[in-house]
Amino acid sequence: MTRRFLFSIVCDVVFAFLALYSAYFIRLGFVPQLTKLSSLEFTRIVLFAVVLLFSSFLLEIYSTSPEIGKKEYLIRIILSVAVSFFILTGLFYLTEFQLFGRGVLLISLLIFGLFQFLSHLLGCISTSLPGFVNKVLILGTGPLARQIGNLIAAQNHSYILAGYFNCASEPVMVPYHNIIDSEEGLCAAVRRVGAQKIVVSLSERRGVFPLQEVLSCKLTGIEVVDAPSFYEQMTGKLLLENITPSWFIFSHGFRVTLGLRLIKRITDLLCASFGLLLTLPFFPLIALVIRIDSPGPILFRQTRVGEGEKLFNLYKFRSMRQDAETGTGAVWAKEKDPRVTKVGEFLRKSRIDEIPQLFNVLRGDMSLVGPRPERPEFVRKLTEVIPYYSERHYIKPGVTGWAQVRYPYGASVEDAIEKLRFDLYYIKNISLPFDILIILETIKVVLFRRGAR
Repeated sequence: MTRRFLFSIVCDVVFAFLALYSAYFIRLGFVPQLTKLSSLEFTRIVLFAVVLLFSSFLLEIYSTSPEIGKKEYLIRIILSVAVSFFILTGLFYLTEFQLFGRGVLLISLLIFGLFQFLSHLLGCISTSLPGFVNKVLILGTGPLARQIGNLIAAQNHSYILAGYFNCASEPVMVPYHNIIDSEEGLCAAVRRVGAQKIVVSLSERRGVFPLQEVLSCKLTGIEVVDAPSFYEQMTGKLLLENITPSWFIFSHGFRVTLGLRLIKRITDLLCASFGLLLTLPFFPLIALVIRIDSPGPILFRQTRVGEGEKLFNLYKFRSMRQDAETGTGAVWAKEKDPRVTKVGEFLRKSRIDEIPQLFNVLRGDMSLVGPRPERPEFVRKLTEVIPYYSERHYIKPGVTGWAQVRYPYGASVEDAIEKLRFDLYYIKNISLPFDILIILETIKVVLFRRGAR
């Protein structure tokens, strides 16, 4: 989770309380005193804020894509306010969990939407003002430097490119007009362009890395990071091509403690049990439509690779013909796969076929969140051609994961590499709040039917 995302969440929590209190004053002429609120009333106010955050998350208000303009952002806010209204109406008026009158609710939602839009406008204005945006000087002019420069240009939210600083024998693969004069030295160049951050993007450091100058910049308050760390911060995945084993050893993260494993296991048991209780009544109906659509078993069992590369049987509702791999062996699913049945296509798009994996979670084969388990036939092939692929098996595989919500269904070695970037990022930054974020993202993916095949 980025600092920008967390800051937006905190701001919206404050906006929610301010909007509610402003609505009380406008509608009723008084403001409730926090000290006189009962615990139930306070819980209702917190629920109001949670619903607003959920709707904002669902409508991607917190998206940092530069392609989203002001008009689209305003439309998303309006839709988010509408979704919040229907959810809160259901909670407050169809149950006894009532706190706000209709007038207070409508006014508070409108004020909250106004706060959100004004904060977005303020954020857009601040990114164009000097002092509010971090200028980045890229150390290097080779292919890695070009990749980082393109990343800043494509995902520019809080960083702008100050230029490239050439180091001796580095090949020039960046625009010449963005190269900073290196005759005066690195520190002088940093001061002249006003950079707050140096990203070390040298394809080869030995013999060309200006150690003393970089150290001097560091000691004067300039932030210095390497390209893989900056790439991770900007994209939410790892730059595998430029990572060494020592980077894994010395970088922050990759600490799956006993306490974290215990918390995840308790969470898995509670959520999987709850999920099965909710969905079990629908199992007979799902079984019936699968059997009517095509002959064969209701449940599909397949061998997958789990934690520590141990094999286990994964369960799903069958979505393909019974003889789908007869004569072909293990093959990746593809777009408009002819092996998928008509009912199976719906089950895949809606992710209903994944529900039986909750039994795998209860058995301890899987976790709710983690890298998706692959078939052993694919794992053997991918381990041979992709560096660090085996590292994804240090934790339990998941029903959902960071790669699943950030990247469409993988059906090639290239897709496996891209998904591994996300999987290793998850393992590096694993935490309970991160799991909650992924589960919320999964809800959004399921609702909008993204990425399934």
